[in-house]
Amino acid sequence: MKLSLGFSPCPNDTFIFDALIHHKIDTEGLEFEVFFDDVETLNQKALNGELDITKLSFHAFAHVADQYALLDAGSALGFGVGPLLICKNEELIDSPELQATPSELKVAIPGELTTANFLLGIAFPNLQRKQVMVFSEIQDALLNNTIDLGLIIHENRFTYTEKGLHKIVDLGSHWEQLTGCAIPLGGIVINRKLDKEIQLKVNRLIRKSVEFAFENPKSGIDFIASHAQEMEEAVMYKHIELYVNKYSVHLGDEGRKAIDILFEKAQEKGIIPAVTKDLYVTS
Repeated sequence: MKLSLGFSPCPNDTFIFDALIHHKIDTEGLEFEVFFDDVETLNQKALNGELDITKLSFHAFAHVADQYALLDAGSALGFGVGPLLICKNEELIDSPELQATPSELKVAIPGELTTANFLLGIAFPNLQRKQVMVFSEIQDALLNNTIDLGLIIHENRFTYTEKGLHKIVDLGSHWEQLTGCAIPLGGIVINRKLDKEIQLKVNRLIRKSVEFAFENPKSGIDFIASHAQEMEEAVMYKHIELYVNKYSVHLGDEGRKAIDILFEKAQEKGIIPAVTKDLYVTS
């Protein structure tokens, strides 16, 4: 049986899925047609129900929970892993314009339905002049002065200082102080139309793929490097260490609590619709 699978070309995703798609583990009769896309493209594909299995932001998941259920394995949650709001002009760091209502500052975001944008809305609800960009283009837009602020994710958080850019706030730290929970960034969901047996099998295989990657961390280096935006090996593994952890193997009670709180706060603010279905794939 062949299933369509979407995930990003970022090191954390390629690290997680390398063993699965390259048959380094027994895939139990399943094959996967892989689609590499940035997170916002994956979010939009999920809205259209295009893929059987896909990585997506938790913000987007709230809008497709009637079609997809969250797998226990493969998620990106953690402490100190949040998006950063950055700028080129240091004077903006303590500028009253950051808190002005309405603010005239123009901010680039990696997607309307990204969890990064949701966290930005919690910390700076007054920043409404948003422009969606592919995450890898945001730093250049700042350097070219086409935007005032940039919301960066993924490996860009390791490279912005080298380009003379400056951090305004770590939105992940803001979330952690607010809730005491890990930050739910993205998860792996599966179409509810698939048989429960297949859903559980896919979850099992992704868990085994993550476990293989942890046991053989250099096994997928060529595959990871071929898709990474930043090619230095040290940067790739910093990225992996930050986003792939115990929650990627198994959400557990802590992981589910963080996701549930995220959904509660988003619903309170009217950012997402009420979710009536059980979020999780269960046996």
